Amino acid sequence: MTASGNRGPYAKTAAVRRRVLEACVDAFGETGFYGATMKDIAKRAGISHTGLLHHFPRKEDLLLGVLALRDERGTEFLQSAKVLDPAADPVEILDGMIAVIVDNELQPGLMELHCVVSGEATSADHPAHAYYADRYRNLRRFYAETFTALAERGLPPAIDPETLATMTVSLINGLQAQWLFDRDTVKVETAIRQFLRTVVPALSSLDTARCDVTRDRSA
Repeated sequence: MTASGNRGPYAKTAAVRRRVLEACVDAFGETGFYGATMKDIAKRAGISHTGLLHHFPRKEDLLLGVLALRDERGTEFLQSAKVLDPAADPVEILDGMIAVIVDNELQPGLMELHCVVSGEATSADHPAHAYYADRYRNLRRFYAETFTALAERGLPPAIDPETLATMTVSLINGLQAQWLFDRDTVKVETAIRQFLRTVVPALSSLDTARCDVTRDRSA
């Protein structure tokens, strides 16, 4: 009885926090972390400034919450594949990560947030600096392990795995930024798959026919 009665308040609190974080996506995406104010975020979320401080006492707490929101699916996938299982198929793992990237295109607000805040976070005193340093380190490790696994299965990359991992992460970030400027012309998934087939010639299974999935899903 008690547990059931508590569902309402808990659900309401979760809904308010989610609404606040979604307001932050817009605010941080437009003006960056430093440009956004707590009062503006509260107004966007439709709650009082005091109410906002009840849920998120500091702007840094908001930023960490928004970054976690952006990374929900990608982080889960990365953690599940971080240490590659010898029995896992590295081609399927690459496919799965590309699917995560495609999903990002269906959430342009979160992608804008990433591009703005990651640029700000290059400064060592930015509250998201450690987050992005760890994120990029983990992504490079993930791709390096995946490319190493490909080589062990007779699908050797034309470039050493560590360098190729850095190039892959850089390509993805650059493509996402370009897509925000020109969504009709820049085809993120197509470019990533073509790049991977170029640097790992044996990856014929990364089929070009699958590259239209983003356009089909967002039509």
